[in-house]
Amino acid sequence: MNTILLGNSSLRVSRLAYGCWRIADTEEAGRTIGRNAILAAYEAGYTLFDHADIYCAGRAEKAFGDVLREVSGMRERVCIATKCGIRLAGEPLLEAPVRYDFSAAHITWSCEQSLRRLGVETIDLYQLHRPDWLMNPQEVAVAFTQLRQQGKVREFGVSNFRPSQLTALQRALAFPLITNQVEISLANLNCFTDGTLDQCLAEHITPMAWSPLAGGLLAEGARRLLPSQEGYRVERIVVELDLMARARGATRGSLALAWLLKHPAGIVPIVGSTKPEKIRDAVNAPRFEFTREEWYRLLELARGERLP
Repeated sequence: MNTILLGNSSLRVSRLAYGCWRIADTEEAGRTIGRNAILAAYEAGYTLFDHADIYCAGRAEKAFGDVLREVSGMRERVCIATKCGIRLAGEPLLEAPVRYDFSAAHITWSCEQSLRRLGVETIDLYQLHRPDWLMNPQEVAVAFTQLRQQGKVREFGVSNFRPSQLTALQRALAFPLITNQVEISLANLNCFTDGTLDQCLAEHITPMAWSPLAGGLLAEGARRLLPSQEGYRVERIVVELDLMARARGATRGSLALAWLLKHPAGIVPIVGSTKPEKIRDAVNAPRFEFTREEWYRLLELARGERLP
């Protein structure tokens, strides 16, 4: 698989990332479905693996750590990304709501827990999961700097940040944020219009696209959509993708990924299927090139209206 540098760092990773959100719904699933998915991705050439502390209540990180111990030399060949900052309802107090926590104490504690579950000494890319409305950039900078100096984290990024939020945090840091992980797909074009991709281009930040196939709607169908995705209408996009796929001998999903890859910001789509055949098929995406006319044809269908 082709590779790309993440932002202004020395982390060179596969052009596609593998997302571990759903690999371990149960402990048993982590040992079977999760293990098979991780191995399929690794053998297919994925070297960037995306996690979060809350994925499968921590079981996703643990399942990945188990595979790392099993496969000789794997740790040296992969880039491990994980996230922190979301605190679930009922923790630690029963009446506690879902909230976001970028306090230095929580960031540091969360990192320690992820390191333990993954069974590694260093996380390659550590990201803040969703913007904390109470974020104090200076406090985050203290935690990030300490983790970096201790060798527990190599590089840092954010997820679901607006450009203004990323800028506020960046100004408090002495080193660059290298990623912003956001939802980008033909079903969700917000990052094209809200300044996110413009900032990524200007500041050399790598956009990582979660749900690049709109929860499966742009591929073979959705198995589990987020509430925010339930209103997506992709019928006309799918018809056009099918026509293009037949002409190229490709799958609809691989072309939907290829559409993202054409953007000059260097979007890294995060593939989240747990089915080995779909994980392997996605690797074909970089092979397919769109003309500018084809790319804009899909954009027009995604917008539901012609460009002005």
